[in-house]
Order: sequence, then structure tokens, then C-alpha cells
Amino acid sequence: MFCIIIPMDLLRHLLRRLGFGQDSGTRRYELDETLQIMLEDLAQQEQRSPEEIAARLLAEGLNRHQGESERWRHWRTLSAREQEVAALACLGYTNKEIAVRLGISAETVKTHLRNALTKFNLRTRSELSLLLSDWDFSEWERHS
Repeated sequence: MFCIIIPMDLLRHLLRRLGFGQDSGTRRYELDETLQIMLEDLAQQEQRSPEEIAARLLAEGLNRHQGESERWRHWRTLSAREQEVAALACLGYTNKEIAVRLGISAETVKTHLRNALTKFNLRTRSELSLLLSDWDFSEWERHS
């Protein structure tokens, strides 16, 4: 069994960024054998300590999780139609194609897309597509 010891300053920083209050004491986390082997292999490849690699990976994972949570919070502020338009835009459909699929005008599509961009604090549909590039919108394509 391998334990990760996270320095308190890093843990406090991560907890604050996640919106949790401060806590004291050292935290220990256990890894299963497979993760332990993977961590040791990576540490050896990078010529760093397993603890250093584990702390970096945990920080990166928590940052990614926080970003995903933020994207999801923004997505939930969209109306159902704004979600539909945004999903189809991310799938590469033009405003005109989206309008035909949804039976609305291209101007209405433009309005819904503009509202979605505003809620995500973005300026262009390519920024939206890039931000949500790892989301699977294939269900939207089938049901539209």
C-alpha cells in the first residue's frame, strides 16, 4: 500500500480554490496497487519522487475538476433552447442549418447563441466549441 502525503500549504490552497474552509493536519491517501505502480513508473520516467508527482497530478486533477464544474454551472444557466443551439453549434452546424433543424429563424438561432456565449463569458462560437470540445453532443444531433 502506498500513501500520498500532501503538504498542508498545497492542501489548504486546493481546498480554498474548491471553496472549502481551512483544515489542519496532514492528510494521507491510499492508492491501490495498480495506481501505485503507475505512479512509481511515472516518477522514475520523470526522475522525480513519487510524492512530487502525486502532488502535481492531484493539483492538476483538482484544477480540471473545478474547471469542469464551472463549465457545467454555466451550462445549467442556459435555457433548453440555448443548450440545443449551443450543442448543435459545437457539432459544427451553421446558424442556417440549426434554424432548419429546429424550425426557427436564423436570427433566433443567432440570439440563442449570443445568449449562450454571454452566459459562458465568451465572444465566439469557436471559443465555445473549444471550451466544450471534450463534451459529447452526439445525442443532441440525433434528437434535434
